[in-house]
Amino acid sequence: MIIVACGERAGEVVETITEFPRLSDPTTGGSLMDRTVIVCNTSSMPVAAREASIYTGITLGEYYRQMGLDVLLIADSTSRWAQAMRETSGRMEEIPGEEAYPAYLDSAVRSVYERAGVIRNNAGDSGSLTLIGTVSPSGGNFEEPVTQATLSTVKAFLGLSSERAYKRFYPAVDPLLSWSRYRAELEPAIAERLGKEWPGRIDELLQLLHDGEDVNQMMQVTGDEGITLEDFLTYHKAAFLDLVYLQQDAFDAVDGSTSPARQRRSLELIHPLVNATYAFEEKDAIREYFTALASEMKNLNYAPLDSSEYRRHYREIERLAQQAGLELAAPLEASNESTSKR
Repeated sequence: MIIVACGERAGEVVETITEFPRLSDPTTGGSLMDRTVIVCNTSSMPVAAREASIYTGITLGEYYRQMGLDVLLIADSTSRWAQAMRETSGRMEEIPGEEAYPAYLDSAVRSVYERAGVIRNNAGDSGSLTLIGTVSPSGGNFEEPVTQATLSTVKAFLGLSSERAYKRFYPAVDPLLSWSRYRAELEPAIAERLGKEWPGRIDELLQLLHDGEDVNQMMQVTGDEGITLEDFLTYHKAAFLDLVYLQQDAFDAVDGSTSPARQRRSLELIHPLVNATYAFEEKDAIREYFTALASEMKNLNYAPLDSSEYRRHYREIERLAQQAGLELAAPLEASNESTSKR
């Protein structure tokens, strides 16, 4: 793992260097620093060094990849790297582009991300370099040149939302702002692991999030009284999906890392709950029901798989489902936990 601190505050870099050796590596059990390289380039360092730091990190990553290793490179942030390019370009009196960035900004961003990928060396070993670049646009303006150049290059984007962070939704990744162009490549694996119907079901869940956000926008203007009972139910279904599946507690030993097998169980359990037709007659009943359901589902996420605590919360979810006239499928048979992350 390689971290490029490009233009970071000196205090944050010092904190990283201090804390990483104290953290335990979940893969090896040793210090997290044993498999980490940090390229330190604080905002107080020269502009030329800030521009060179990204290339230094990528070159190190390519070196380890050529050895047949899998490398994760985190560049934080490419916005400050681009700002360093802008300053250098200005001092060299080059013709400026949009917002005084160099005219070759797009090609420079592409040349960085194109160096990531999988290779097979002459010894027959396979190695990979995964590049995650963070973009920090001023004022959250996604229309500025660096963000637009990045979005036109990458094939997956995770958009962090300050609104979600203020609501203490973590990780604060906005599912409606984020996107991936790998869906076509992933759908065969999804169909094989979950069933042929699941790519379509995932689209249904995503559409539910969109519908819930539309209702939420209306509620900001009219309040609960200004929407129909059906829209109020849609909002609480979407909020339930967001709360119990798209959020994790990184400080919890169980919920901090979720295996594919457990993700499958969660989806198998959540889908019928949000896809069902409920016969509520009052909004207060909808609110109370989904509050209780979300509470039990969060407790289920914290419980070790197939433990007595896990089964107790599962039975309570079954009871709430039966209360609403639903019948849940029996829980899947236990399977070995994987170290893969959600």
